[in-house]
Amino acid sequence: MSDLFAAAGMERDAPRPLADRLRPARLAEVVGQQHLLGPDGSLSRLIEADSLGSLIFWGPPGTGKTTVARLLAHETDLYFEPISAIFSGVADLKKIFEAARGRRAVGQGTLLFVDEIHRFNRAQQDAFLPVMEDGTVTLVGATTENPSFALNSALLSRARVMVFQPLGSEAVAQLLSRAEDIEGRALPLDEEARASLVRMADGDGRAALTLAEEVWRAARTGEIFGQNALQDIIQRRAPIYDKSQDGHYNLISALHKSIRGSDPDAALYYLARMLDAGEDPRYLARRLVRMAAEDIGLADPQALGICNAAREAYEHLGTPEGELALAEACVYLATAPKSNAVYLAYKAARRAAKEHGSLVPPKHILNAPTTLMKEKDYGKGYLYDHDQEDAFSGQDYFPEALGRQRFYDPPDRGFEREIRKRLDYWDKLRRERGGG
Repeated sequence: MSDLFAAAGMERDAPRPLADRLRPARLAEVVGQQHLLGPDGSLSRLIEADSLGSLIFWGPPGTGKTTVARLLAHETDLYFEPISAIFSGVADLKKIFEAARGRRAVGQGTLLFVDEIHRFNRAQQDAFLPVMEDGTVTLVGATTENPSFALNSALLSRARVMVFQPLGSEAVAQLLSRAEDIEGRALPLDEEARASLVRMADGDGRAALTLAEEVWRAARTGEIFGQNALQDIIQRRAPIYDKSQDGHYNLISALHKSIRGSDPDAALYYLARMLDAGEDPRYLARRLVRMAAEDIGLADPQALGICNAAREAYEHLGTPEGELALAEACVYLATAPKSNAVYLAYKAARRAAKEHGSLVPPKHILNAPTTLMKEKDYGKGYLYDHDQEDAFSGQDYFPEALGRQRFYDPPDRGFEREIRKRLDYWDKLRRERGGG
């Protein structure tokens, strides 16, 4: 049917989205990916050397992955065969491979572009291996997911990963200027609103052009929008963020490491990023509690209580008021003295418990509720610490077969400086009283 429309000239007259009309005709027109397509870019070098090979394009939406694949086919005189993993199965792949073999027999290579390649399961991904190895197709797969997790290692070993970056503000501004040229009119935005539109695109070129179309449709003759009017018109596009995938894990990692690195400003920024993107504040509250235990520990014993209080405050107040309590806990953790001594001690104790099995505690610390147990010397020789000088007996409590261990080693900072003094004092008393 589309062929009939094209023959009648109707397809040319049909309205086309701005992003489609601005699609680059040459690789040199692609913006924002200079590390790949600049004079010394990775892809530029492959094209110059005439050694393209199979590729995986990894990057967020709207960064030019599909466009670059299409233009690569043109630059290398390969037949461009685009498919989407969402709508294709093994039967479709077999037909495509058979057609590619036919083209190869007459000297025509095939660039097979697979959008959303991570949507194929393991078995479907394996189907590409033979045709990649024998040169039937040059595979270019596009994915928004981390290839290390989303793709077979066998497939990855046969393809080179090219990372597409989100478009910077200059690249988005360049796209908007091109849009104004092709439309023959300026965007009806003041300077502040134009900068806001660039930020709202969130590094997605296609989104930037879609937003520009919305602005043009909404504007009356002679009308110029400010920032507030712009936000009302386009209802602000949400940031790119998949709460179950890379965006989620990247930002929570950035938040955790900013707190561990004692940078309250960076920590607040990543907390705000996640909340702004729709992350569940309860998840963030749980993570803050974890950070208090793992990275602050006993260097500041109040940290855990403050994070639990912030979690309860959020449950009591809800959004948005309760989010301030999470921000307070976030800043507290970032500015608190840091210690992972308890975290390391717990891990060491767990290892010892697993390695040494079911060792019996020393008899002097076992209760003896029966006559038989008393006859077996359970509890014999136990010294009640509260009755001893300094309320400290200095007895050894480890199993005899294990011997005394040292798991907890508090650093000389924060509250743990005081704990170290106590431990050193008790070690001295233990040695003097024969329990060390």
